Amino acid sequence: MRPHHLVFILVGLAAAGLVTAAEPADGNFKTFSPDQIVWRNVKGGLGVQAALVAGDPAKPGVYVIRVKFPPYVMDRPHFHSKERHVTVLKGTWVAGTGKDFDPAKAVQLPTGSYMYHPANGVHWDGSNNDQEVIVQVIGVGPVESQDLDPELPTWVKVGP
Repeated sequence: MRPHHLVFILVGLAAAGLVTAAEPADGNFKTFSPDQIVWRNVKGGLGVQAALVAGDPAKPGVYVIRVKFPPYVMDRPHFHSKERHVTVLKGTWVAGTGKDFDPAKAVQLPTGSYMYHPANGVHWDGSNNDQEVIVQVIGVGPVESQDLDPELPTWVKVGP
C-alpha cells in the first residue's frame, strides 16, 4: 500500500521548520496565534491544507497537526499505525468508519466535537457540505498512514 499523502507533507513541514511560535523569555511555554500557523497545500489534496503545530509524526513523541478541508473534499478509506485524537475546530467535519466509502452515511461532527481513531482503524473524513472544515489531530509518533486501496486517489470531490 502507498503511504497516505498527509504524513509526507507534515514530515516536510517539520524538517523545514515552517511553524513559528512566540516564545516567552523563560523558554518553557510556546503560544501561537492563528496568523502564525503556516498552512501548506497537501499534494493532490484538491485544496486540502495541513499545518504542523508541534512535534513530528515521523519521530518519537507527541505531535499536533491541523488539517483544513475545503467544501466538498474528503479523503478515502485509510488507516494510521497508531491511535489519534481529533477535535473539530471549525465547521462540520464528517467521518465514517470501515472500508465502504459513502459520504451520505458519514457522521456529522460540528465544531467542538471529538473523535478517537484507534490504531489501524479504517476511516474516511472531510467535508461533504459547503463548509470549510478545520480539525486538530494529536498523536504519538512515529506513525504511518496508508490508503486502503492504493489504486484510487486519496482525495475526492464529493459535491458541486
